[in-house]
Amino acid sequence: MALIVKKFGGSSVRDVERIYNVARIITESYREGNDVVVVLSAQGDTTDELIEKALEVNPNPSRREMDMLLSTGEQISIALCAMAIEKLGFPVISLTGWQVNLRTDSNYGNARIKKLEGDRIRAELHKRNIVIVAGFQGINKYGDITTLGRGGSDTTAVALAAELGADLCQIYTDVDGVYTADPRIVPNAIKLDEITFDEMLELASLGAQVLQNRSVELAKRFGVHLEVLSSLESKPGTIVKEVTTRMEKTLISGVAKDDNVASVSLIGLQDVPGVAYKIFSVLAKNRVNVDIILQSIGRENTKDITFTVAKENLDLVTKILKDNQGVLAFKDMTTNDKLSKVSIVGAGMINNPGIAAQMFEALYSVGVNIQMISTSEIKVSVLIDKSESDIALKAVHDKFFATRSDH
Repeated sequence: MALIVKKFGGSSVRDVERIYNVARIITESYREGNDVVVVLSAQGDTTDELIEKALEVNPNPSRREMDMLLSTGEQISIALCAMAIEKLGFPVISLTGWQVNLRTDSNYGNARIKKLEGDRIRAELHKRNIVIVAGFQGINKYGDITTLGRGGSDTTAVALAAELGADLCQIYTDVDGVYTADPRIVPNAIKLDEITFDEMLELASLGAQVLQNRSVELAKRFGVHLEVLSSLESKPGTIVKEVTTRMEKTLISGVAKDDNVASVSLIGLQDVPGVAYKIFSVLAKNRVNVDIILQSIGRENTKDITFTVAKENLDLVTKILKDNQGVLAFKDMTTNDKLSKVSIVGAGMINNPGIAAQMFEALYSVGVNIQMISTSEIKVSVLIDKSESDIALKAVHDKFFATRSDH
């Protein structure tokens, strides 16, 4: 008998038919003698609809009250799914984030898990109940409901698997695994049998919408056995693990794009020590994550710095920088929110020169201009015009995977 954590996304529970499909997957595993813990997201587009309702009432609602509202979506899912399992004749209980004592910090809207106590879940499993937990939510030290950010149900599932010592954590989606690119944009994308935690973490943080990057980080840290698979097709998915057995010639694992990108350029900064520190420390104090950073060579005692942030943070960043213009002493600021980031990821890149050149050649072949470049040991990212992101993604994918014969 194994302990299995199963997480189902919003599309998997979007209507009655899908809920019963999920209920059958859950009860089949239970019938095989396994202990089953389930994590659910809100149905379909529920979260987006709740956000719209909030903005109709108040265009600038507090983050605390938004968390109070958005957490209801997952509660609806878990109750409905429990009802379906009850109807199928199996013992089941649904629990909210605070009922399982998932403790977080107080960063409403994007809270981080501080502590998770699995005693309540263990007690229910001991009674041979199927346990369904609301994803995406927890409780802070003030007793307030918090949410874990977009894709937070993945993190809930991995945290539960780590705390309970689960034998397997399965993330069910509307695709049947992790692909070399988004198959909705690149029809000839190849499904991967396995991928390393590091590669998956890079892909997740670079725009691949299969797993939340925080969930991958957590799985790597606690050695959670992770599988991504389809809730609509009964076949093996993609295993995410520390080391994979792929052939050494497989240099690239995937290509991703992220349209949630905006750039900020600060012009005419003083070319003296400490300028970059001042800029990025003030952003860090306001919990703004910065991605690609490019600094020009100093000229006439000035330099320019350009960096990227998530598009939804652009207004906040603009305000912070304008408010601190006197301290930071820049002459001008420009922004651009019509950008995309296209990236290649692969653990095999580190010992193989020329990978970046092949990527740039692919972009050149379709006339795509590169605005910024960022590299690490296992990734190369370029910033391009958003209108060219799909054609760029296909061209880069074809460059590395059109002639792949190891699948």
